This record gives sequence, C-alpha cells and structure tokens, in this order.
Amino acid sequence: MAQEPEEVRVAVIHGPNLNLLGQREPTIYGRRSLEDINGDLSTLAAELGIEVEFCQANGEGELIDFIQAAAARVEGFVINAGGYTHTSVALLDALVAVGRPYVEAHLSNLAARETFRQRSLLAGRAGGVVMGFGAQSYSLALRGLVETLRRDTDEGRQARGRP
Repeated sequence: MAQEPEEVRVAVIHGPNLNLLGQREPTIYGRRSLEDINGDLSTLAAELGIEVEFCQANGEGELIDFIQAAAARVEGFVINAGGYTHTSVALLDALVAVGRPYVEAHLSNLAARETFRQRSLLAGRAGGVVMGFGAQSYSLALRGLVETLRRDTDEGRQARGRP
C-alpha cells in the first residue's frame, strides 16, 4: 500500500514595513500589496498540497515570539526579514534555535542595493536565498522549501526502510 505524503505546513514571515507593500517605494518593491502576495501564496500552497500560515510584524520581538511558537506546528519557514535582514542576530538565533529549515526571500536584489543592504545575517544558515524577482521571490522560495522538505522526508523514510 502506498504511503500517503506527510502533511507539510510552512510559515511565511514578513518583517518590518512589509505591511506597506504596494505603497512603499513601488519602484523598488512593486505595486503588489502584502494581501496580494499572501493570496498568491495561499493559491500556490493549495496547488502544492500544503498548508501555509502568515505573520507580519514590525517588531523584532514579535517576530522572534512567532518563530518560537510556530516551530511546534510547521516544518519550515519562508522569511523576508525586511530591515532586520541586515541587523538582527537575535532573529538569526531564533531561526537556528528552533531547528526548522528556512528560505530567505526578498523582493529586490539586495546585491544591487545600498552597501548596508548587501549583507544578510540570515543567509549563511538559510537553505536558500531568493531575491530580485519581486513578489515572485516568495513563490520561488516556497516552492524551493517545499521541495527540500519533501525530499528530506522521502530520504528519511527510505533510511528507516519505509516506502
């Protein structure tokens, strides 16, 4: 009997000022709102057969609290930490501490931005980084994370001698 695929649940985290997407510097971040992006990701999640939940917070502590709480119910994270990407060791520590894989996503290409934005404190421990594709960066990050989670689950089942 074929084994049913294990349910995958992913949390998508949006950092500070991302609640202003669509209004804030549209030449850099595009005209899509956060609600539009979350809607696209919900549609993609249904196509992929996964569950997705969302968090947007402007405060570093709120993001850390969410990561710690969500780790009990999700297999991984897609995160756009906004400005905390370049400054928050605490956010990195939270992601590493919960032991869930994460993919970093950015609307703009950080390498083409101001010097202080070109360094990510999160990237070194991320499973991947997707940037520069506008709102599609999130979709690409979610697809990559789900593929990795499923591959890792399949490999784990095989290692345990299960189909």
